[in-house]
Amino acid sequence: MFEQKKPYVIKETPGIKSWCQCGESKKMPYCDGSHRQLTSGIRSLKVEITEEKIVAWCGCGQSKTKPYCDGSHKQLSSVCELK
Repeated sequence: MFEQKKPYVIKETPGIKSWCQCGESKKMPYCDGSHRQLTSGIRSLKVEITEEKIVAWCGCGQSKTKPYCDGSHKQLSSVCELK
């Protein structure tokens, strides 16, 4: 379950990164293999970072540009406030 309602903004170095798609990782936003406990078939999303840069990883699980944040968490916050 994705509990964060904002992106994980991290200065990344070059290499392959595994973004957690199940939301159960203890090392968010990175995969720690927790999806293996689930029956959903969800797997990590591997991304190659080619240069050092700041990355805004999706933290809410609702982005349409996964694994990157697209601001979808802003709509989640307003929906939660209405309830």
